[in-house]
Amino acid sequence: MTVSFEPIVGRYMRLDLDGRSHRIYVEEAGQGIPLLCLHTAGSDGRQYRNLLNDQRVLENFRVVVFDMPWHGKSSPPSGWHDEEYRLTSAGYVDIILSVMKALEIEKPVVMGCSIGGRVVLHLALHHSEAFRAAIGLQSGAHVDPYYDIAWTHRPDVHGGEVCAAIVSGLIGPLASDADRWETLWHYMQGGPGIFKGDLFFYKQDGDIRAEVARIDTSKCPLYLLTGEYDYSCTPDDTRALADTIQGAQAVIMKGLGHFPMSEDHDGFMSYLHPVLDRIRSA
Repeated sequence: MTVSFEPIVGRYMRLDLDGRSHRIYVEEAGQGIPLLCLHTAGSDGRQYRNLLNDQRVLENFRVVVFDMPWHGKSSPPSGWHDEEYRLTSAGYVDIILSVMKALEIEKPVVMGCSIGGRVVLHLALHHSEAFRAAIGLQSGAHVDPYYDIAWTHRPDVHGGEVCAAIVSGLIGPLASDADRWETLWHYMQGGPGIFKGDLFFYKQDGDIRAEVARIDTSKCPLYLLTGEYDYSCTPDDTRALADTIQGAQAVIMKGLGHFPMSEDHDGFMSYLHPVLDRIRSA
């Protein structure tokens, strides 16, 4: 029997957020410059499993991934059954900054995908001094609604399966069957109403079009990487964002979709490695 262990260390931390106690799950690997990774709506930190195993990255970066409250292995707060989960811009930013403080992470590179790609814009605008750089994956200032999110949380619909079905078309054509279905599996396991609650931020509360031009990339360099097959945050959306923010650097990733870090690691890293090298040498 052959047994091997990955370099990832996982642990739980108790953290008060907005006056309520939370149990947050965190994984990390590597050493050096902190690289804080933010997962997509309705999923969890497992999306970064390959990055946490990439030895080239781990030689120079301390990769930290956490499951947001209500997601993955992070529990919702006590009393969750009496409320509706909704992710707001202020709450999202507070979660990230609180996790950084609890883990004593100073001046990290922050990298987020989808809703994570949106919130890094909020961080770069309002908390630029706290970050070495920001990397937005599938990052746009807003998104126009293109499906009825009520279907993601109904008593007559399997929430996990319908959430996976909604995002299945966003995965690029180069993804292997194994990576495609693992990405969808994470969505199938999401808690009831969580994807819908995250989309409140993505489609409504997190709209940053009116402010995004004020991001100062001399204080927080901004790199935008978007898959060419994404129709939620399209390449044109990202190009428009880059044109709005002076100094922002945008690259469209060939063959990739909305989940580059989990759908095709090698393809994704061909674009991410040059960005990380640039940040490290700055």
